[in-house]
Amino acid sequence: MPSLKGSMVCITGASSGIGAACAEAFAREGAALLLLARRKERLDELAKALTAAHGVRVVTAGLDVRNHADVESCLRGLPAEWQAIDILVNNAGLSRGLNKLHEGRLEDWEEMIDTNLKGLLYVTRAVLPGMVARNRGDIINIGSIAGHQTYPGGNVYCATKFAVTGLSRSLKMDLIGTAVRVSSVDPGLVETEFSRVRFRGDSERAAKTYEGLKPLAAEDVADVVVFCATRPPHVNIGEIILTPLDQASTLLLNRKSP
Repeated sequence: MPSLKGSMVCITGASSGIGAACAEAFAREGAALLLLARRKERLDELAKALTAAHGVRVVTAGLDVRNHADVESCLRGLPAEWQAIDILVNNAGLSRGLNKLHEGRLEDWEEMIDTNLKGLLYVTRAVLPGMVARNRGDIINIGSIAGHQTYPGGNVYCATKFAVTGLSRSLKMDLIGTAVRVSSVDPGLVETEFSRVRFRGDSERAAKTYEGLKPLAAEDVADVVVFCATRPPHVNIGEIILTPLDQASTLLLNRKSP
């Protein structure tokens, strides 16, 4: 397995959930970390813990990926060493509500589209030219099973994740002939803050999402992300869908009675 020691890894949405788990997983491999998220104080706490545990270098920046000007300013303002990103994990994303389309809230749609799709584009556009110039790098997009299969009330969220699937496939075509790899890691049910965010802090409703089965943990997804980044240079993992054992599709779940 190729070593990641000293590699420069940038992770968006790194303050919790899959992003924080990816930071921990890459830190164990000895990578230097550039952690980006809106909640800077949580990033700083994570950075302190990772440095203490693994002795890795960590830089944090408070960033909302929806703001193109801030993305450009943040990434262009880094010291040259930290601009040479080897691995970009586009993790920032969210869902809002489970409303039917004709009952949906415009502000929810805009937040999902701006974060899940446009934010991914903004960060990738800022980082990718350097990878192409250096002729190396990994773009790893955190997609979703919802980018392959829809479900009731998922309309706009599913649309953004279908877009990520299409974008990842197209980006690989754009990069043919270079040594830059593109992967999409597409999980099913993962127990993180995702459902609490979707239901605006309603923990009881969020818990029902995972009721009766053992969902994936953020660490399960992070393991797969590191797997993608540590293949031999001639190997590109295009897409991986990972689900709990009790999930066969977005709709088919084996929920056990308490």
